[in-house]
Amino acid sequence: MLFQAPLPPRYTSLSQAELEQGIRELKRALGRRLVILGHHYQQDEVIQFADFTGDSLKLSQIAAAQKQAEYIVFCGVHFMAESADILTSAEQAVILPDLSAGCSMADMAHIDQLEAAWPMLCESAGQAITPITYVNSSAAVKAFVGRHDGACCTSSNARQVLEWALRGARPGPNGWANAEDGHKVLFLPDQHLGRNTAYGLGWPLERMVVWDPNQPEGGLRPEMIREAQIILWKGHCSVHQLFTAQQVRAVRSLPEPYTVLVHPECSWEVCQAADLVGSTDFIIRTVRAAPAGSYWAVGTEVHLVRRLGKEHADKHVRSLATIQCLCTTMYRIDLRHLYWALENLAEGRVVNRIQVDDDTARWARVALDRMLALAPAAPPVAAAAVAAHA
Repeated sequence: MLFQAPLPPRYTSLSQAELEQGIRELKRALGRRLVILGHHYQQDEVIQFADFTGDSLKLSQIAAAQKQAEYIVFCGVHFMAESADILTSAEQAVILPDLSAGCSMADMAHIDQLEAAWPMLCESAGQAITPITYVNSSAAVKAFVGRHDGACCTSSNARQVLEWALRGARPGPNGWANAEDGHKVLFLPDQHLGRNTAYGLGWPLERMVVWDPNQPEGGLRPEMIREAQIILWKGHCSVHQLFTAQQVRAVRSLPEPYTVLVHPECSWEVCQAADLVGSTDFIIRTVRAAPAGSYWAVGTEVHLVRRLGKEHADKHVRSLATIQCLCTTMYRIDLRHLYWALENLAEGRVVNRIQVDDDTARWARVALDRMLALAPAAPPVAAAAVAAHA
């Protein structure tokens, strides 16, 4: 996590109405020089000022298309701002209003840990390994993957990227690859997305192992790596980790006919118990297309769930959990930090600029471009279809 100095006292004394009015005036003053991006998990008081909303990769691609913008203010977390910097021009400044807005999942795969693990994994694997990193990772990790013939993925296209990465390895009737020269995969940093996606492709859990970077030799014996097809990095989303199969059972016991819809960053047990599993975009599209009066218990970040409930008041939308499942680091981006960042820009000062060095950016873009070069992502896997492989 980067250090964010406390804001000057005058920002903390402003009311919400004063902050909102100030931000509106600053947006007008900066005009087309400014674009504000708001991630789906951002709180409503900030998202109201976003010119574009979306997931991390979509917003970075949108940023790259805003050729007229000098300043791109990303209301998200650090790795998202890095991706935007990679995809935009050198003349454009990407700003993160609060530098302490990081991502615990991305932090679970540090580049030093990955560089230390790679030789050991390659020595024990007995096959070529293709590294795949979720976009929820640092630019340094993306660059490592790019250098080693791997690719990035999103929760929408993880299935297709994983199929590409396996390169000849196919699950046979007994769960073993029927192509000896097929690649193994190192999937990081989210073990749950990797496990759920691989299982949906027909790979049994027995062909997956978890590499723990905090254990000597990842906590694995060489033969365990050699016999596995999918090596999962021990990382997770602190929000989606809060959802449990017990919560699914509790919803099933209610008199209302709830459909359980969860994100694939949830655990394997939760995804198996759910009715539908898909990316943030899939969740939004599914609720939007649902008939009036339908009931939805959604396993993802609470600000998005609440927003879906407000936008689709003719449907019954609730969180799968009864506890507050919110992204606490995303929550650090608030009106005060947004106002402070914009006021500095209006006065000719660029604060909290996120810049990725040229070499890292080059190789990280290779990993992103490999993903984007693949055909359009396959539809998300429904839990019922995944269960057929149990």
